[in-house]
Amino acid sequence: MSESSAAAAEAVAARFEELYGSAPDGVWAAPGRVNLIGEHTDYNDGFVMPFALPHTAVAAVSRRDDGVLRLHSDDIGGRVVELSVDDLAPESDKRWTAYPAGVVWALREAGHAVTGADVHLASSVPAGAGLSSSAALEVVVALALNDLFGLGLRGWQLARLSQRAENVYVGAPVGIMDQTASACCEAGHALFLDTRDLSQRQIPFDLAAEGMRLLVVDTQVKHSHSEGEYGKRREGCEKGAALLGVDALRDVPYEDLDAALARLGDDEEVRRLVRHVVTEDHRVEQVVSLLESGDTRAIGPLLIEGHASLRDDFRVSCPELDLVVDTAVSAGALGARMTGGGFGGSAIVLVEEGDVPAVTKAVEEAFAAARFTTPRVFEAVPSAGARRVR
Repeated sequence: MSESSAAAAEAVAARFEELYGSAPDGVWAAPGRVNLIGEHTDYNDGFVMPFALPHTAVAAVSRRDDGVLRLHSDDIGGRVVELSVDDLAPESDKRWTAYPAGVVWALREAGHAVTGADVHLASSVPAGAGLSSSAALEVVVALALNDLFGLGLRGWQLARLSQRAENVYVGAPVGIMDQTASACCEAGHALFLDTRDLSQRQIPFDLAAEGMRLLVVDTQVKHSHSEGEYGKRREGCEKGAALLGVDALRDVPYEDLDAALARLGDDEEVRRLVRHVVTEDHRVEQVVSLLESGDTRAIGPLLIEGHASLRDDFRVSCPELDLVVDTAVSAGALGARMTGGGFGGSAIVLVEEGDVPAVTKAVEEAFAAARFTTPRVFEAVPSAGARRVR
């Protein structure tokens, strides 16, 4: 554990003791994620390739056996929120507490005897930036409760339950990628995940060793997955699969895409959604092949191609994200694309190490010229998934 991670764990544990009057039973951490490639494919049973960030949600937690759930977050402030585990019900809570409470509900619904907890949270994952701050929050609570109640669940199972918490309890129709990345990623690797059967391969992804960097550009444009646009696209994908007679769009072969689009007739909206998902799955497979063959720089054009598909076919980009991609590529980046659900959030930029200052400056100047909010730029380093830290 790094010095900064240890300090964060100690700070969260100390704050827990201030709030609840005793030391926590333990401290856990779960990371946010960047998705290298494979956007809006996870709820279509497709392929994704995220990796974990060093930014984490940290939770100090103690077990309770009296049916009381107490929650507090340094990021939100305010008083400790006290709930009864027996009264937890889907979509009954529109506050931040819905995420950790939803995990408790999902565990109990699955038959696990979780009888309460005291929880204090602090997160360094930027909220609303498309970096899975909510998944990190869910997974860190799930892992803590798994350990404290001896549930014996594996990472992918915690991810599934965390996804159910967000889908049903919070009411956001997210796929499985974010929670699996937070629970299962390994340092120095990207996770090639088949979201249908949850099979995983850890793909080495050490850009520094090859003289490259991956920058995250947080546009500061906030988004919310529970708003209607995300759900509309998911419904459109399900409609496309039904019209094509397949279980999910993952089942449409890339080689048969033109024929499939022709069968959809003049439903242009569904045609665009289908085209993005099928081509994006193909791009994931191409990136995996290139990384495994050691041709990392060649993934750059696929990132650019993926952004164009998200912008034009899936229509989830925004002017700020487009400006990052266009400016970075013009300034010499190897590739760039939006990452996450869209409608704001962040873009990633693959760049030679020596070009980082010039590309960063170009993006910042372009935002200033457009009178956009100054973006936050930082390096994304593939990091470890959820773990106990104290």
